[in-house]
Amino acid sequence: MGNKVSAQASVDIKSVQNLGTPPPECPMHNNANTKPVKEAEKPSECPVQHGNSSETKKPSECPVQHGNDINPYNMMPPANQQPAPDQPFSLPTNRQVSSIPRAMPDGSTEFWVYPSQQMFWNAMLRKGWRWKDEDIKQKDMEDIIHIHNANNEQAWQEVLKWEALHAKECGHPRLKSFGGKATQYSPRAIIRSWLGYELPFDRHDWIVDRCGKDVRYVIDYYDGGEVDNKFQFALLDVRPALDSLDNVWDRMKVFYMRYRYELIGDKENSKLTN
Repeated sequence: MGNKVSAQASVDIKSVQNLGTPPPECPMHNNANTKPVKEAEKPSECPVQHGNSSETKKPSECPVQHGNDINPYNMMPPANQQPAPDQPFSLPTNRQVSSIPRAMPDGSTEFWVYPSQQMFWNAMLRKGWRWKDEDIKQKDMEDIIHIHNANNEQAWQEVLKWEALHAKECGHPRLKSFGGKATQYSPRAIIRSWLGYELPFDRHDWIVDRCGKDVRYVIDYYDGGEVDNKFQFALLDVRPALDSLDNVWDRMKVFYMRYRYELIGDKENSKLTN
């Protein structure tokens, strides 16, 4: 498929976008494809500036008590790496460590882990999808995983742009929890639809730990058309939720800066054309 991803993969990723990231790897689950990350295997650097060079990047350990069916950090059941009974082809079970740091109670740095292709397949089935109704191929699952991961990385980078307003207050924001709300449109998305714009195909709410302060972000995912060579196709509308005075003030500051930038840009263009 080269740099182009099939339309089937794009449709499938939209239909399961609200799945979020499955529970982080847990060494106590004792799966055949799961093992604790040894100290020597931990990457030495974090792609996000944390302000503390002594922290190391490592996958998140099991965040919940065993015996609970639902992980409160991402509202997902335990990871399932077992093939489905009628699965038409085998799928890899390897998982990629994200660049998104997770808030830990002890202050250590751990990183969210993306689902494997097998986990994503099982999650799709659990949500009601049936592969027999689709002309899906093994390569499509690989594309879906790439799109899923790219969307999450893109969302985190957008969050960091907002968090830059508080860089002096906190230089290492971390993602604490998240959940999908695909059927609960945000007020902004509803107002946009009244104006003739399309509704988002998904919505996530992310809770970011700003050095001890919880900040909720709303992320609306819109169809951006064809998938590019970085496996990005969604247009993301990321902003702090209007549930605190700090968030309202941040939204007002960014609105002013955007308006001022556009106004200055229009004046400069006018000078060049005159």
